Amino acid sequence: MALIITAECIACWACEPICPNAAIRVKNEVFRIDKKSCTRCEGYGDLPQCVEICPVEGAIIDDEGTAMNPPGSLTGIPPREPLPA
Repeated sequence: MALIITAECIACWACEPICPNAAIRVKNEVFRIDKKSCTRCEGYGDLPQCVEICPVEGAIIDDEGTAMNPPGSLTGIPPREPLPA
């Protein structure tokens, strides 16, 4: 049920202070979400607070590997189709 911060994270520090459960930890500029503390901000709105504020598409995923801010969700620019081989 916990969210995961991926290597796409740019270490902007936006998420860490707004987590209502203090589930986001930082060590050597690498951000992690403590699985035991993360509740996906249940009771704090429609989306987890870290997802609401994260400026990077694909930097936070759910436990099934689905990006919470998928490509195009923040910029409005749809992802490119792969070029034909």
